[in-house]
Amino acid sequence: MYRLFVAIDLPEGVKSEVAGITGALPGGRWVPGSQLHLTLRFIGEADEVSFQAIKGTLAGVRGAPFPLTLKGVGHFPPGRYPRVLWVGMEVSGPLLELQHRVESALADVGIPPEGRRFSPHITLARLKETPAAAIEAFEERFGNFRTGPFSVGEFHLYSSTLTREGAIHTREASYLLADRS
Repeated sequence: MYRLFVAIDLPEGVKSEVAGITGALPGGRWVPGSQLHLTLRFIGEADEVSFQAIKGTLAGVRGAPFPLTLKGVGHFPPGRYPRVLWVGMEVSGPLLELQHRVESALADVGIPPEGRRFSPHITLARLKETPAAAIEAFEERFGNFRTGPFSVGEFHLYSSTLTREGAIHTREASYLLADRS
């Protein structure tokens, strides 16, 4: 079985900028810089037949390269018990269109649609019982974070293996964005 997700990788310079957003957050488990990515769609468990179908259908996703700018920090869910600290991004029509095309391609091979609305973000840390005041101070400190625009020219299919030390991500396939009309 494979535990799959579709993602956009960040350029190394952008990963370094994002990885530099750290601080003392009780109960915070930081995502290693090497694993920072933008998830377009978490798929979950898939057997070999589904895995091959997913790899094949994603090859048909069309689109053109586009710029993306990361901006701001925040947390999910809102309220008293946040579980994820994230970096956001400027609104991007091409990103939303790519995510929609990925979702449609997956539906074509029987993957049920995601129940939640797509909320593009880069996960910085997973939180457990982190005091609200610490999160508020962190978000105030890094609220003006912003990268320069970078070009998104491809996306990837990853498998993820969960271990005690954290997830290990393996790139299973890559897909270039280029108008192939």
